[in-house]
Amino acid sequence: MSDLDQLTQSLARNLKRWRGERGFTLDALAARAGVSRGMIIQIEQARTNPSVGTTVKLADALGVSITTLLDYEQGHQVRVVPPEQAARMWSTDAGSHTTLLVGTEARGPLELWSWRLMPGDSSMSDPHPEGTVELLHVTAGELTLVVEGKRHIVPAGASVTFEASVEHGYRNEGSEAVGMTMAVSIPPAR
Repeated sequence: MSDLDQLTQSLARNLKRWRGERGFTLDALAARAGVSRGMIIQIEQARTNPSVGTTVKLADALGVSITTLLDYEQGHQVRVVPPEQAARMWSTDAGSHTTLLVGTEARGPLELWSWRLMPGDSSMSDPHPEGTVELLHVTAGELTLVVEGKRHIVPAGASVTFEASVEHGYRNEGSEAVGMTMAVSIPPAR
């Protein structure tokens, strides 16, 4: 079986599982996600490979991470993610980047990220679902965290937490690269 076939089968199995666990009908999930009922049926029957955008909409509507929807092996208590399987999610020509290191669904999605933000670079984020919390630990440089338009300076060695259901962003206004680790806790869909 090719990687693409395995991914399609995993998505089909996991979408069905999470839709069932949430108690969503096809119509309810379609309405929540803004994805047609027919598309959801095709995905659950492993007859199509949806776009990344469609997959993100479904994950958001279910209150799970993308990694959970695409996970080949559900149900193991321990999951080791080798460095080459960490997902690079954002990057700039200057060298800034984010990497999704690992995620879980215990009591709602929980994700661990690694960030590198080069001088002058920034990344803005739309509000996450109500109840989402981010925890950051700056390992190098000085981060400027912007939450609802207010700047917060977070130097190397410091940590910060905030409710991320509002507009927020990360800036490097300094002269050296910012390194940080971020955990994002998202409440389960109701």
